[in-house]
Amino acid sequence: MSWTEWKRIEGEAFTFDEIVYEKKSHAELEGGIARVTIDKPTKKYNTMTLHTVDEMFRAFYDANHDPAIGVIIVAGAGKHFGTGGDVEWEKWGLREAFYNRYPHNRLLRLSRKPIIAQVQGYCLGGHNHMAYCCDFTIAADNAKFGQVGPRVSSPADGFFVPYLTKVIGAKRAREMWMLCRRYTAEQSYEMGLVNKVVPLEELEQAVDDWCEELLQASPGCLEVLKAAFDQEMDGYAEMGVLSSQYYPDWFDMPEGQEGAAAFTERRKPAYWSIRQREHEVREQVLADHAQKKSTPKPTGDS
Repeated sequence: MSWTEWKRIEGEAFTFDEIVYEKKSHAELEGGIARVTIDKPTKKYNTMTLHTVDEMFRAFYDANHDPAIGVIIVAGAGKHFGTGGDVEWEKWGLREAFYNRYPHNRLLRLSRKPIIAQVQGYCLGGHNHMAYCCDFTIAADNAKFGQVGPRVSSPADGFFVPYLTKVIGAKRAREMWMLCRRYTAEQSYEMGLVNKVVPLEELEQAVDDWCEELLQASPGCLEVLKAAFDQEMDGYAEMGVLSSQYYPDWFDMPEGQEGAAAFTERRKPAYWSIRQREHEVREQVLADHAQKKSTPKPTGDS
């Protein structure tokens, strides 16, 4: 079966700095596919900012409204799929806006068309949960999956955190999010994080093969099924503890700022030094309170 060459979509609405948006069609099946590639491979490992996700939104909007498109592929340029949010950008306090205003996972959830994550190299942080929120994940044998947020004091919340329990189970999901371990492509396949592992040089062909299978089905039925599967996410809050009473000011707190600062300064984060200072303040307050209680009150006699 034959495909046309990828055609880069251009025009005033598709002038992009951080992504590449392409389409191609199948000569026999007649349907087409779209590919959204985060294109920041040289220094940034395809990290994302608000600007990246804004560009992704425009591409997704077009692909979802194009009747000729049956599948959307999310990819990363170069050696790696991506390593999440740009920590150097995040240190200026923009993480909250990133998660509250433009969560990239919402693009996947609201997409009418099935989405395949095409993963090679690092797939960490925001890219990891973007991949597992896709309908399918095809991984090269050199892929590495994992979360990094707690190591750089970049918490995440909302539906995509507990949703991982639907993908790999509660114990594994907590392990992945809290311990920040790295998992090989084969380990990820065994735990259900990816659908298929192939040699790196066969990755694009494998994705094309899966697209061919999808294009042979009724596109309307696939849209209904995708919506039905995604409906289970409606039981989760869109956003959670960061925008609630627990940590509404996280990104202004010392611990919230320490991880990004340590990352950019290439040093070990001093999380527990911050907690130790808080502990010392608490102990002093308790000691002052105890002393105040033990001090006899004046009787009023002169």
